[in-house]
Amino acid sequence: QVQPVESGGGLVQPGGSLRLSCAASGTSFRLYDMGWYRQAPGKQRERVAVITSGGRTNYLDSVKGRFTISRDNAKNTVYLQMNSLKSEDTAVYYCKYLEGPFSAVWGQGTQVTVSS
Repeated sequence: QVQPVESGGGLVQPGGSLRLSCAASGTSFRLYDMGWYRQAPGKQRERVAVITSGGRTNYLDSVKGRFTISRDNAKNTVYLQMNSLKSEDTAVYYCKYLEGPFSAVWGQGTQVTVSS
């Protein structure tokens, strides 16, 4: 199973929170930078957050202060904590290796819908 497996999406009201998880393959997960992306209907896919192998993070301006990316190298898992959700955060969310042998592989994604 090379494909990342995203989970944790769902329907949430504006102002609510969700925590996404991504289980990644590979024995060298800890060595690679990871990213979360999203794609809203009719829009291009955009990168939301990055976490480096060393734990440094970077965010899309529109989610700064609301989203937090983290990783657990023992579990080959990367997380995206999303707070203060807005309707414009509605999208399918994907995680991906940003480098290494699996960097071209996309998962199925997880749907996040923010609506009252």
